[in-house]
Amino acid sequence: MPTQIIVPPMGESVSEATVAKWLKKVGDAVRADEPLVELETDKVTLEVNAATSGVISEIKVQQGGNVGVGAVLGVIQEGTAAVSSPAASATTSAPPSAQKPVAANTSAPPASVQVMPAARKQAEDKGINPYDVPGTGKGGRVTKEDIASSAAQPAAPAPVMVQRAPQPQAATVSSGSRARAHEEERVRMTRLRQRIAERLKDAQNTAAMLTTFNEVDMSQITALRAQHKESFEKKYGTKLGFMSFFVKACVLALKEIPSVNAEIEGEDLVYKNYYDIGVAVGTAQGLVVPVVRDADKLNFAEIEKTIGDLGKRARDGKLTMADLTGGTFTITNGGVYGSLMSTPILNPPQSGILGMHATKERPVAVNGKIEIRPMMYIALSYDHRVIDGREAVTFLVRVKECIEDPERLLLGV
Repeated sequence: MPTQIIVPPMGESVSEATVAKWLKKVGDAVRADEPLVELETDKVTLEVNAATSGVISEIKVQQGGNVGVGAVLGVIQEGTAAVSSPAASATTSAPPSAQKPVAANTSAPPASVQVMPAARKQAEDKGINPYDVPGTGKGGRVTKEDIASSAAQPAAPAPVMVQRAPQPQAATVSSGSRARAHEEERVRMTRLRQRIAERLKDAQNTAAMLTTFNEVDMSQITALRAQHKESFEKKYGTKLGFMSFFVKACVLALKEIPSVNAEIEGEDLVYKNYYDIGVAVGTAQGLVVPVVRDADKLNFAEIEKTIGDLGKRARDGKLTMADLTGGTFTITNGGVYGSLMSTPILNPPQSGILGMHATKERPVAVNGKIEIRPMMYIALSYDHRVIDGREAVTFLVRVKECIEDPERLLLGV
């Protein structure tokens, strides 16, 4: 009896997805709960698993097709024998003299090999064909760790180039001059990238957005981290980073300046008396903002573990809709990429976002003397419809005070 492969519910406000990649092809045997196809929504990438064991007898929506919830992606037929595709049947039924040998397309990825999105990106960066790397992940999937440990370095397939016709030469150019050919590579935007572009532009068009800056002396927090990082990791099994300090500092400042933790809903201002802090993570597919729930109730180790887990799942494409929804305030750290200063864009419907940047040694005046200190610029972008300038500046000063004097975080002052 045939079983349809159905697009499952994908979470609140998500009604459509794009078929990113089939992990099986027609004729492949599958087991119940085995991943069959990757769907890309505007927020996460998810897998559709087999509802029953059998053989893929039909694929109804090819890679790149758009589907809605409940749509039929393909069909699983009971049995274990391989099912021949129509093309294969036509070939085998033709007389031998009419059959022509077909050259193997070595650049096409084997449908049976499952490469995680983050691993695919890392392979492209290293010039590795990910489909030649043995997978050690669940179900034989190729992971980032497999790419990193692989010694194979086959040449990556060359991208398809589009060549424009040369532009007409001006009359003053000598006849011996040769026009330069322009090469382009056209790649379709992913659904996630389209959604990122849409949301960021909406934020600019809707909010009265502006940014205030300050600078932080990182001396105390750097010394504290250096002093305790080994014992911290030994006790809690996670590294002590700067992000947990900034999350704690923001929570303390949000409690003092509640408008930064508020949002506009119709004609109302909604003040959030909980602190779900979004932490921006860069992935191969684009920027995502998973949420650290109830950050005010977590200790430093719990915050570091949560951020580490969310970051890993983001890069592996394993975040769920629940991981990405409901944040009240966001922190983004461009410093990990070397950014010295930037103006972060709001994450709607939130009213504030803190931007961290690279720590650089700079000469600063300390008690009338010039000293070299590790300094970081921090930025708060905010919606002026909700937050006044005084409140925005006060918020940023509170964050600065907590980082420069970490004891404040322990005392809650």
